[in-house]
Amino acid sequence: MHSTLIVARMEPSAGADVAQLFRSFDETEMPHLMGTRRRQLFSYRGLYFHLQDFDSDDGGERIEGAKTDPRFVAISADLKPFIEAYDPATWRSPADAMATRFYSWEASS
Repeated sequence: MHSTLIVARMEPSAGADVAQLFRSFDETEMPHLMGTRRRQLFSYRGLYFHLQDFDSDDGGERIEGAKTDPRFVAISADLKPFIEAYDPATWRSPADAMATRFYSWEASS
């Protein structure tokens, strides 16, 4: 499994609105097209964390391929009033907001 973690800024009161946007998006076939296995959203003191798990390492490539889909374009636009880049001066795409994993551990089966 492969995971990505996007970090951004969000007003704490926007959580319900952001959750509803993703709930509607996740009810379409888009998560399957992108290879998304699980999505979790977190907030902490004005920060937004978007953890997305994929079945394989090609999740980033599949998201790139989905970026022109009207549903992807729409959710990106719908999130703009609620989600702001962590560092607007350096943000060009979601890849600029991805955290870098520096440690991982899993229990043995």
